[in-house]
Amino acid sequence: MILPTLNIENTLWQKGHKYIVGIDEVGRGSWAGPLVAAGVILPQDFQIPLGLADSKLIKPQTRNKLSDIIKKTALGYYIAEISSYEIDKIGVGKATFVAFRKIFRSISPQADFCVIDAFHIKYLDRKKQMAIASGDKICASISAASIIAKVYRDNLMKSLHFKYPNYGFGKHKGYGTQAHQEAIRKYGFTKIHRSSYNLNYLFA
Repeated sequence: MILPTLNIENTLWQKGHKYIVGIDEVGRGSWAGPLVAAGVILPQDFQIPLGLADSKLIKPQTRNKLSDIIKKTALGYYIAEISSYEIDKIGVGKATFVAFRKIFRSISPQADFCVIDAFHIKYLDRKKQMAIASGDKICASISAASIIAKVYRDNLMKSLHFKYPNYGFGKHKGYGTQAHQEAIRKYGFTKIHRSSYNLNYLFA
């Protein structure tokens, strides 16, 4: 397994960028619940904790521990949440960029550069950002952001399970599993389902 390093951050620190925020999101492909993005600014003396990797590759218990470590040692972190209502209104692509821009503008200390998994952020100066292919696997700041976002969203979906107990949100976190499909067919859609995802084929 490829493990993340601070190689990219070190290069940027040497160029004079002091506060580099790693940004990643979770929940783009989910059928229900919000999209959650997180940004993390790591200190230059950050010691990469054992097990740090792309959040999807880590067991939940390890993710929770790593999330706590990152929050305690980071210079700053910020979580942006975009509701299913907003996603339906503007589309998941635009919603993702709204979350990313909010992180860059809101995180404290103020970021002077950002590294993002996969793609550039629209309407943000290209000189202040770097898109990194498989960034959540190779760049420590992005890996850290992916973990914080995933833990936050998973906990949120677990809490929504109590509001909508028939859907199993605590298990599948809103993704289109067989159990989730069956629940939709039986009970219909909730307020937190993304109507713009055109899921009506489930009733065909």
